[in-house]
Amino acid sequence: MTHRYKNIAIILSDTLQRIGLRCLLLDYFSPIEITAFPGFDDFCKVEEDSFDFYFTQPDIFICNADYFLPKRNKTILLLNDSSSALPPPGQGFHSLPLKASQEVILEQLQHLFASTINHTPNEGNRELSSREIDVLQLIVKGITNKEIADKLNISLNTVLTHRKNITSKLGIKTVPGLTFYAIMNGLISGDEIEL
Repeated sequence: MTHRYKNIAIILSDTLQRIGLRCLLLDYFSPIEITAFPGFDDFCKVEEDSFDFYFTQPDIFICNADYFLPKRNKTILLLNDSSSALPPPGQGFHSLPLKASQEVILEQLQHLFASTINHTPNEGNRELSSREIDVLQLIVKGITNKEIADKLNISLNTVLTHRKNITSKLGIKTVPGLTFYAIMNGLISGDEIEL
């Protein structure tokens, strides 16, 4: 396979994943330059803003969302399980299932490297009204429906309607998925979320 030169950062705490991904990329997508880091702190010590792609795990992404949000089009989250907790493809980020077959992983990587993505951070927000954004921000902070109603001075029924509209518009049904969407679209910072 021929591809243009790529400079890739792998930021993974798992040594085997780091080595395996590096070998896979070198074997199938050369010529590329790969720099691997066991954590974000190590990455920050030598970080130059010249990487074409960043491979990392969701917890590193969330803890360092301020860094990755502007680069989300170039960031690939490595997922250990199904992506049901995450927004569906097209919501402004990329993921790679670690438990998929080698053929599927290679196909997804090839598609990712071949495509040029021009997605702006708030592009998806146009679908949500300002009140729906307010409700979404409170949902991902762990506030209950009743508390949201009290806080926004609206009825519980209205909160439930907003929740239904949010999940329908975004195609995301889980709170973790909504949380990823909110973080990646700059609606909330990782510091505001209760774990």
